[in-house]
Amino acid sequence: MKLLITGGAGFIGSAVIRHVIAHTTSRVVNVDKLTYAGNLESLAEVEGSARYAFEQVDICDRAEVERVLREHRPDAVMHLAAESHVDRSIDGPAEFIQTNIVGTYTLLEATRAYWHGLEAERREAFRFHHISTDEVYGDLEGPQGLFTEQTAYAPSSPYSASKASSDHLVRAWQRTYGLPTLITNCSNNYGPYHFPEKLIPLMILNALEGKPLPVYGRGEQIRDWLYVEDHARALYRVLTQGEIGETYNIGGHSEKRNIDVVRTICTLLDELAASPHSPHAELITHVADRPGHDLRYAIDAGKIERDLGWHPQETFETGIRKTVQWYLDNLDWCRRVQDGSYQRQRLGAA
Repeated sequence: MKLLITGGAGFIGSAVIRHVIAHTTSRVVNVDKLTYAGNLESLAEVEGSARYAFEQVDICDRAEVERVLREHRPDAVMHLAAESHVDRSIDGPAEFIQTNIVGTYTLLEATRAYWHGLEAERREAFRFHHISTDEVYGDLEGPQGLFTEQTAYAPSSPYSASKASSDHLVRAWQRTYGLPTLITNCSNNYGPYHFPEKLIPLMILNALEGKPLPVYGRGEQIRDWLYVEDHARALYRVLTQGEIGETYNIGGHSEKRNIDVVRTICTLLDELAASPHSPHAELITHVADRPGHDLRYAIDAGKIERDLGWHPQETFETGIRKTVQWYLDNLDWCRRVQDGSYQRQRLGAA
């Protein structure tokens, strides 16, 4: 297969591409605008592969999306391109509306036209896989419930509302036009190459520099943590084996309070890092909670496990240890992100 992957220079997208090139015979066309969160350095290990190609394209640019589809003729689209940081969506929602809603609409329409033009056999085999988030479901009351594929949508932030909108568009294009779509909704991802504004890498890097570790409120918010390489395996499994028109929730079976995640990171850094700032837990600082902060997310991943045989390989304990060690081993990558030098790729330096 040849896969067109949007947002392939992002955190999850780059993990998917690394997985596809390393563990399958499929070819990849990476379509990424290279906003601040897109980093081609995350793909250094695959950029020399004859099965990998890169196109710097904005998914909101219909003509360019059509050109890429026409020139590369993919067998499937995996749509990961999205603005994804909740805090940024609160401060400036316009980009989230543009990329996540208008961009998804533009991609759907360009893909629909391309799909209609395929010969019958290729049209029958074609897939459009939309990758979304559990945040579209809002939050859970109490410690027992789980998000299922039937959970009603109740998004809380501009980010999650924009992703919910894109999910609805994808379902509508399947129902109305017959476009062969699949949707996945995942829990919080973590692992190598995560942009440092996100909770886990931010805590690791702040701790190493002796900076405060800001925790919203009392840190009681609960998230289900999914190791990004487990997620990449799940996404490829859904694309190749999932049933058209279906939704699959993907979770890590690892519910943790934010404060416990931060304390675990501190404990691992005390053990693994030669740092003058131990014990790192003394750097934890509680700050005012953000508006509309959901209390608990938890995924019921039973459907993908039963129907497609996927299970996470990492527990939170094994995954977070690998993650902390990766950041310790790749501080140069982190520094290039922090000082902005990685963005020279946007000017053609890459």
